[in-house]
Amino acid sequence: MSLDYTNKKEFHEKLIEEVLAEYPQKSAKRRSKHLGVSDASASDCGVKSNVKSVPGVMTIRGCAYAGSKGVVWGPIKDMVHISHGPVGCGQYSWSQRRNYYIGKTGVDSFVTMQFTSDFQEKDIVFGGDKKLEKLIDEIQDLFPLNNGISIQSECPIGLIGDDIEAVARKKSKEYDDKIIVPVRCEGFRGVSQSLGHHIANDAVRDWLFDKTDPVWETGPYDVNIIGDYNIGGDAWASRILLEEIGLNVISQWSGDATISEMERGPKAKLNLIHCYRSMNYICRHMEEKYNIPWMEYNFFGPSQIEQSLRAIAAQFDETIQQKAEAVIAKYRPLVDAVLAKFKPRLEGKTVMLYVGGLRPRHVVTAYDDLGMEIVGTGYEFAHNDDYQRTSHYVKDGTLIYDDVSGYELEKFIEKIRPDLVGSGIKEKYPVQKMGIPFRQMHSWDYSGPYHGYDGFAIFARDMDLAVNNPVWSLYQAPWKAA
Repeated sequence: MSLDYTNKKEFHEKLIEEVLAEYPQKSAKRRSKHLGVSDASASDCGVKSNVKSVPGVMTIRGCAYAGSKGVVWGPIKDMVHISHGPVGCGQYSWSQRRNYYIGKTGVDSFVTMQFTSDFQEKDIVFGGDKKLEKLIDEIQDLFPLNNGISIQSECPIGLIGDDIEAVARKKSKEYDDKIIVPVRCEGFRGVSQSLGHHIANDAVRDWLFDKTDPVWETGPYDVNIIGDYNIGGDAWASRILLEEIGLNVISQWSGDATISEMERGPKAKLNLIHCYRSMNYICRHMEEKYNIPWMEYNFFGPSQIEQSLRAIAAQFDETIQQKAEAVIAKYRPLVDAVLAKFKPRLEGKTVMLYVGGLRPRHVVTAYDDLGMEIVGTGYEFAHNDDYQRTSHYVKDGTLIYDDVSGYELEKFIEKIRPDLVGSGIKEKYPVQKMGIPFRQMHSWDYSGPYHGYDGFAIFARDMDLAVNNPVWSLYQAPWKAA
């Protein structure tokens, strides 16, 4: 079927029908609820989310273990994070997300190291509690400067019923009340990595908060950066801006974070959350228990940076508000220079996104600032409230897809033929083989940071390098080959 792209909304509706026609009737009915077209008059994007993937349909989601170890706990630098189970999960999650940190690896920082209990068949039969105890002893001998240990459970741990909580309590007492946190993040829990985020947040609440009373002289401008994992240095870029407007960042979770920072988190006056999906749970808890308000912010692209800085400053006095305006004015020449250089080269180019966390909505405005148009976007593991937030960012007629299958995404890209696709490493090479420029938007394709004003300059440069690379004019798509 030949589709006409002059009416974008109608084109996308027909495209969804065409893709669903290839499924068996039952699967098509289920998947139809996860595909839609944005409607400016609706309060959300009109797609169903946070349910099990269709069996037999390849999904790009991760698991609960990935959500806990890879996102929330893994970037905490002065802790050793044990992948408790067979070696594969730990190996796959080893040093994949470019969570930058300051420290000496193997001495006082352990983010890029892999620690695994390396389960074998006998451990499945007889249990792994004793092996876990031995591993903790070895960690203490080899890395005595670690300030804590987390136990990240893989699938077999929950299946055989190992008591990791008992092991954590026992070894904590042996090592002078050392922080040892058991996290029940077995991969089979929930429908995606999203439940892993929630479980990890609960572990912070239950095993870290209120165990000590950190000595901290509080001030009126103390804030926490939450839900920023310092991919490519993003949290540093955000911290620079917040401190420039006069705020005191007392902790950042969990990129480049330390245990002591997280322990003093409840001392802050305001929680600033970047990745809502992964850390809203702990923000809600801190609001309920410690009376700390929280708000989202978006430091992707100058328009959202300005809006976010003003919204944050509004929570404080006139001193902070005046400094925020001064910072915005200070960086305006940089923004003007970036737009003057790159907007003429990128304006009118179309983009399709498919990422996790906050990026399918937060980076939309950074593309808008460059004059680029988002024609399709979707999440791997969103909840309904994520799509409600997305409706404020996307334009009428944008194609929306939740937990999209490999087949669906390929067909959407093939028919729409966007100028750029931003997604994950699993999608990168198939898309490039289709002759379409690609940026890896989970970890910035070995670049970054993308947050903040300096980050926007890097972002604009990277998009230009991808879209306007001369290699694409030399490339012939397979279906066009002689």
